[in-house]
Amino acid sequence: MKTAIKLVLIYALIQFLGALVVMPFCMLYSYTVYGTVDEASTLMLAPAILLGFAAMSGYLWKKGYLKGDKRMWSLISASYLIWSLVIGFSAIFLIDFVTSKLTFLPDLMKDTFNVLQSGWLGIVCISILGPVLEEMLFRGAITKVSLQKYSPVTAILLSALIFGVFHINPAQVVGAALSGILFAWLYYKTGSIIPGILIHILNNGLSVFLGLRYPDVDSISDLLGEPTYLICLIAAVLVFVISWRVINNYRLSDTNTTIES
Repeated sequence: MKTAIKLVLIYALIQFLGALVVMPFCMLYSYTVYGTVDEASTLMLAPAILLGFAAMSGYLWKKGYLKGDKRMWSLISASYLIWSLVIGFSAIFLIDFVTSKLTFLPDLMKDTFNVLQSGWLGIVCISILGPVLEEMLFRGAITKVSLQKYSPVTAILLSALIFGVFHINPAQVVGAALSGILFAWLYYKTGSIIPGILIHILNNGLSVFLGLRYPDVDSISDLLGEPTYLICLIAAVLVFVISWRVINNYRLSDTNTTIES
């Protein structure tokens, strides 16, 4: 638990320092191009996040969380990767159903995401780089350490809870926590963060696409319509159960991994 909190706080600090580093450059660019520094806060968002991603990845690597464990970067097998994507896609559908019932939760980050999605760098950060870093941090580091200290159920739920709270935004917390359970379980079953990275990219990429293509649509149900959505929801439940049973039969051989604390 202490390790998880420490890593999250370090990441928050790194993001803050990243913002301080890029701020002067963005202010200068804003003043040069627009004649005012008012645009600096918008311009600095994506570069600051990118710098934070790079710095945190370097920190995790230096401290040994991302090296010395070949299984972490294993592709497992084609069949299990396919089943991972199948369960991931069905989970996206089911989690959307849950979050669509929580519309009373405020979306404090809506404007921030709109700004990020307005440029290619922000889109890359949200849909690709963010998922990769978060899987390295929350599964490759936090979940791995938690599994060494707690039972699998406790470690999975604990890391998922931290993952949900990490998002801060009330509208995202529940969905992130539920996704975190799936990502942590896949890591526990396979020992690899690759399945989680692929599903995470699929989830975020789909969210960005729908947000840009259908900006007035809040959920998949609004997009598909009631009859079609209900059929897809039932299908998603069946597909999730089947893929869960297949992946649950996977057996991970014991491995010894050294982590620098």
